[in-house]
Amino acid sequence: MKAAQINKPGDKFHIVEREVPKLGDGEVRVRVQACGVCHSDSFTREGTFPGITYPRVPGHEVIGLVDALGAGVQGWQKGDRVGVGWHGGHCFTCDPCRRGDFMLCENGEICGVTYDGGYQEYMVARAEALARVPEALDSAEAAPLLCAGITTYNALRHSQARPGDLVAIQGIGGLGHLAVQYANRMGFRTVAISGGADKAGLAKKLGAVEYIDASAEDPGQALKAMGGARLVLATAPNAQAIESVLGGLGAEGQLLLVAACRDPVKVPPLLLIGGRRSIAGWPSGHAADAEDTLNFSALTGSLPQVETFPLERVEEAYERMMSNKARFRVVLTLE
Repeated sequence: MKAAQINKPGDKFHIVEREVPKLGDGEVRVRVQACGVCHSDSFTREGTFPGITYPRVPGHEVIGLVDALGAGVQGWQKGDRVGVGWHGGHCFTCDPCRRGDFMLCENGEICGVTYDGGYQEYMVARAEALARVPEALDSAEAAPLLCAGITTYNALRHSQARPGDLVAIQGIGGLGHLAVQYANRMGFRTVAISGGADKAGLAKKLGAVEYIDASAEDPGQALKAMGGARLVLATAPNAQAIESVLGGLGAEGQLLLVAACRDPVKVPPLLLIGGRRSIAGWPSGHAADAEDTLNFSALTGSLPQVETFPLERVEEAYERMMSNKARFRVVLTLE
């Protein structure tokens, strides 16, 4: 089988021939149909995630068909269409797992980081990492829902916002263009924030009732004039842009971070204290969350815009995603 692997930190992709992987107990082999290219794949490419061993195949937005079942696996059959996201398995025994919080497992596996991911024709995953994929979803469109989708959907549904509340989405890129759709379908008064008047049409088409051009006005002041946001979901990893929306939080408003911003975000303490405002983060979700995301997306037509590339063009696909030239997600197709 063909695989795109990284041989060492900072290396380019190498298309290699490998043996079809063998199964262990509790594992499932998946024939990959599509795998999204995510900014987080840079952890594997650059070696910035602790403990990565090489060679390693990246990819944690995987859609494919069950090809074989390891000993002890129940509930799945050969031919089932499944997805595997960032959360690649959990131990069941640590304190978070014992409380059912599998996403915070202290010994959790990560698809494409701690084991080989979906940039290959066949991959092996833990059975508990599998999500069932609705028939209504195309595999290439479904793939980004296992990271960009689940992260934004899960963050919004677990937030303090309720239908009718003013919810602002900061950034309408790979994550944000899905978040605007989800927020609209959940019944929030959805406001999109980005730079440039040319994005207003897209924002409205995705479901925003208002668009704030951050290059032309202060987004915090604009939100404040609307009555203040119950929730601002930060999807663009730019510290300055995130800071600019803080003044737009209403009483008991929350800034919820899903953008992995490299620089510190400066927050005036009095802003939080005075209005009982808060800041929190949200880290994707486990397999059951992925199924919820996929089902909600199929039900409401909340889908990513994708560009597809064959596995042989992985280097081009990766660079297009990392340079932010893609509109809005890149997916490798393997059939």
